[in-house]
Amino acid sequence: MYYFSIILVVFASVLYNISQKSIDGSVNPFTSMIVTYTIALILSFIAIIFFPDKNIIGSFKELNWASYALGAAIFVLEIGYLLVYRSGWSINIAPLFANVVTTIVLIFFGVCVYKQHLSFTNVIGIIVSIIGLIIMKK
Repeated sequence: MYYFSIILVVFASVLYNISQKSIDGSVNPFTSMIVTYTIALILSFIAIIFFPDKNIIGSFKELNWASYALGAAIFVLEIGYLLVYRSGWSINIAPLFANVVTTIVLIFFGVCVYKQHLSFTNVIGIIVSIIGLIIMKK
């Protein structure tokens, strides 16, 4: 499961970015979002069959703020990427740039909120990533 899960994330990320870049610029972004989330909802209902360990209604009662925040974050992420590509960002730069910046923000969040440790090697990696961002955008 360890390697399969990361392969799944990489596959989905590639498909995600190719799909976002391929959405016709004349299509209303929110129409596209409705179709996107309808497909996601249908797939979620199908996938629930493969994870039948709990009562579905009971699972809804156990949800906390994070599920709702995730929904809002995904909505903003979808619109953000759509606008990024429509404004001219290239598919070989935009995801890398966004993911490096996101990772740097999450590193600091992890240290401050979750009290996770940064090694000297981690700090060097952060510095190299920041330098990479500067070089990429020149």
